[in-house]
Amino acid sequence: MNRLSPPLWQRRTRSAQWLIWLGWLTAALAFYLSGKLISDNTMWVFVADAPSAGWDMIARMFPPRWPYAQTILRPLWDTLNIATLGTAIGTLIAIPVAFLAARNTTPSVLVLRPLALTIIVASRSINSLIWAILLVTIVGPGVLAGIIAIALRSIGFMGKLLYEAIEEVDARQVEAVTATGATSAQVLTYAVVPQVLPALVSTAVYRWDINIRESTVLGIVGAGGIGLPLAASIDTLAWPQVTIIFIAILGTVIFAEWLSNRVRQAII
Repeated sequence: MNRLSPPLWQRRTRSAQWLIWLGWLTAALAFYLSGKLISDNTMWVFVADAPSAGWDMIARMFPPRWPYAQTILRPLWDTLNIATLGTAIGTLIAIPVAFLAARNTTPSVLVLRPLALTIIVASRSINSLIWAILLVTIVGPGVLAGIIAIALRSIGFMGKLLYEAIEEVDARQVEAVTATGATSAQVLTYAVVPQVLPALVSTAVYRWDINIRESTVLGIVGAGGIGLPLAASIDTLAWPQVTIIFIAILGTVIFAEWLSNRVRQAII
């Protein structure tokens, strides 16, 4: 068939048409039932009062309590440490897991690869806040619980993107190094690692950028960082302090975004 020829039009069969209509009917019914369930479990009195309550809260947040900024410098520093150390630990663990999960580098497709994939899926399935709740119970409240929570969450993210990058390496470079009589370790060092190193660094920086955001709320459950004074300020209705904390979080996120963009540009 000529590439420029129009596609051949063909009428759907009656059964196919009925299946399409049935799919649309099922979707509409599911949408209706979901909306009804949400409506039945919503107190619309509070929803109607939400605009006035929201504006009242915003009015209480100004003017900001600027002297309080000195109090949150240490929690803000803890937040940066949680994100940085958690990303570093998660990356170091994710690297061998990714090599075990990739088809072209794993020593065992039947045993080690499924095990590595299970670790990646388990890490990605649980949010860092849930990890923090569990770890506060195990190791106690503080920065350590936050670091481990960020690390456990980062393993799955880093491992998945990295093992996909490993599987997409240029096989010709691997064959060229193998043809020289190199060992498996030498093939990984000189043929695979140089190809995936930019992806590794870029992914690690991107994950650090995400972890900065996630670590700001871990203190709410006792895992250290700026989330702890944030929760305390909200509980005591100290809204001018909440404004200062929001400004600090926004500034930190903007700095992290700027820094991660500069690193990516240097890599690319």
